[in-house]
Amino acid sequence: MTKTFCHQSISLDGYTAAPKQNADNPFGEGGMRLPEWMFSDPDGQAGPDQSVVDEIVGGAGAFIMGRNMFGPGRGAWDETWQGWWGDDPPYHGPVFVLTHHPREPLTMQGGTTFTFVTEGPEAAYELATSAAGGKDISIAGGANTIRQYLRLGLLDELNLHIVPITLGAGERLFDDVGDLRFEPTQVRTAPAVTHLRYRVIRSRQDESATGH
Repeated sequence: MTKTFCHQSISLDGYTAAPKQNADNPFGEGGMRLPEWMFSDPDGQAGPDQSVVDEIVGGAGAFIMGRNMFGPGRGAWDETWQGWWGDDPPYHGPVFVLTHHPREPLTMQGGTTFTFVTEGPEAAYELATSAAGGKDISIAGGANTIRQYLRLGLLDELNLHIVPITLGAGERLFDDVGDLRFEPTQVRTAPAVTHLRYRVIRSRQDESATGH
């Protein structure tokens, strides 16, 4: 059965990005501390969280992301911008980008194709389900996109990577997501981050109905 999941780095005070996100600061000013745990050390050696990094892009048949996850622009597209990741993005599969502005699909090296969806998150989900071919779907971010799928009841599993810092301001993950509960299913610790996996329980009514 197809599962929809997401992975999100988050500060202790609940922020997924710092203020003033732009092309030079994709996580906002000071926000690059959030994904540092994902990177190899200066010698190129994989860190203690490599197995989690592999899960983030290795466990899905299709991906959905918001426009801000793809790039910093707003309004009509600057089609010279092809994403943050260079010529060979890490997804190596179909990626559906939520946007209000049409753009032709963008095929990159390594099998990544970005398809730009203007009909909303449910339409993107239907396209991703078809493209995944029975495999799982990853909601790749950012926070606003994750919130949309939480509100729609389409997210089954939430993986939070809690970084022991505070940002004080920025983009929050859980604002206005409704009446949700989460069942913890896994905890993994490492020097720079704590990995928490939750099953999403959509509402207290749903919980009662299913007997959980």
